[in-house]
Amino acid sequence: MGILNVTPDSFSDGGCFGSLERACKHAEIMVEEGADIIDVGGESNRPGSEGVDVSIEVRRVVPILEALSERLPSHVLLSVDTNKAAVAGAAIAIGVQLINDISAGQSRELLSRVAESEAGLVLMHMQGTPATMQDCPTYKDVVGEVRTFLESRAATAVEAGVRSERIIIDPGIGFGKTRVHNLTLIGQLKQLVDSGYPVMLGTSRKRFMGAICNETEFSKLVGATCSTTTLGIAAGVRLFRVHDVKANRQAADVAWACLEMNDGCPS
Repeated sequence: MGILNVTPDSFSDGGCFGSLERACKHAEIMVEEGADIIDVGGESNRPGSEGVDVSIEVRRVVPILEALSERLPSHVLLSVDTNKAAVAGAAIAIGVQLINDISAGQSRELLSRVAESEAGLVLMHMQGTPATMQDCPTYKDVVGEVRTFLESRAATAVEAGVRSERIIIDPGIGFGKTRVHNLTLIGQLKQLVDSGYPVMLGTSRKRFMGAICNETEFSKLVGATCSTTTLGIAAGVRLFRVHDVKANRQAADVAWACLEMNDGCPS
């Protein structure tokens, strides 16, 4: 999944793809590099962010989604990164196939919009909100608590009419977690895979890796991100949300080939 932020303030690429043509061109490049899905986001969820009005988010993402639905190859899926029902509804009307919800379906209306469509749904774990999530994240058992939360939210989505086979879960790396929490979750991804739901991993250019690598420039964390992609493949993760598609596609393909050659492919 290639990340396409059409925001002025995202943590790594804010302001880079604000124009329609630049956004579309970047999406096309990511597809050439191996992206199967393009995830369009119109609201920054960086730590400390307060969010934007729904009308602003719609204005940012709808023209891009409309253009990409015409310009991208038919095998490439479109996703929208939103927790707002109105944005999800507008995207579904365009033909978007995936709603990527960092709030894990807290909006019953959003769940209803998805249930009435053929779109898939990503449910992500987050402790707190983007504005507060890094204030003091605390867990007794981060892996167990994240899995229990996601299974509960998936059950709520199913009760709202979303078919279980259309649900993907995301541990929310960096969302209300310390470096220790993030590393623990990545090291134990298999426990989330064992839930039976496809797992999405989003570590791309995250700050906790910069602290490990002594690197403050987010764009220079490509190798660090690739290492988590390789670990994810080994654990059975099905989807990787990244900025740097080519490098992570290579990491995923080689890791998969190694496992396949040694009969170690995750089920």
